[in-house]
Amino acid sequence: MTKFNEWCIEKETPATDHRLRLLTVDPAKEAHAVKVVAKSVPDHYTSPDRVASLLARLGRIEVARHIEQKLPTKIAIKSGDLGEILCTAYLREATPFKLGIKRLRWKDHRNMAMRGDDVLAFSLGTNGKGLKVLKAEVKSRAALPTAVIQEARKALSGDGELPSAHAVAFVADRLGEAGDMELMNALDDVLLKDGFKLRQVTHMLFTFSGNDPTNLLRANLETYAGVVPQHYVALRVKSHQAFIKAVFQAAAGV
Repeated sequence: MTKFNEWCIEKETPATDHRLRLLTVDPAKEAHAVKVVAKSVPDHYTSPDRVASLLARLGRIEVARHIEQKLPTKIAIKSGDLGEILCTAYLREATPFKLGIKRLRWKDHRNMAMRGDDVLAFSLGTNGKGLKVLKAEVKSRAALPTAVIQEARKALSGDGELPSAHAVAFVADRLGEAGDMELMNALDDVLLKDGFKLRQVTHMLFTFSGNDPTNLLRANLETYAGVVPQHYVALRVKSHQAFIKAVFQAAAGV
């Protein structure tokens, strides 16, 4: 758990028919934030079962080496990956969309970004009836500009505002490998029968930046004319680049 409420100050900004939240890291709690976030990072790159197997067979030094080899070394990739990790954690801690996968475990290379929808999260509703999906775009920048927000908005509106079928199928395949049959079956039913409907979809634009993008996000949100609920969430860490460096150093045990 990333425990945002332990180290963030949250502010909700009025936005017509939608939600806009700013989470600002409390400077007095930034060291705690680094520690908590770093502790959660390895799980996004390698499964607990894999770690347990290596630990039992080879030992702690080899487990640490395995994790270190998974972590990106390029700052731009670290920035994007950490934004995705923070978005995934926020969804599971603060929204009903708690189901899905940690897709960074399937990266082609640790210094390459993944393609497709940044984050997909799901809710099965009461008694597994009423599948809903949240489609998220994540942007991480030291200073977030309007153009990057517009790029994220374009991605959210792509594929008719629905999650891409390929991205959903990827999730379903990974769930099947992990034995999560309930959600896999629900996704297969949608993919192979009627497809997602807009009423099942929520969008999130999640930003991780050094500046406060509230006004830029509000202006962008006000241009949205569709019917899908919109959640814009901005996580601000003034020391954005130093925070990323510290998190990955701690995650690697440096």
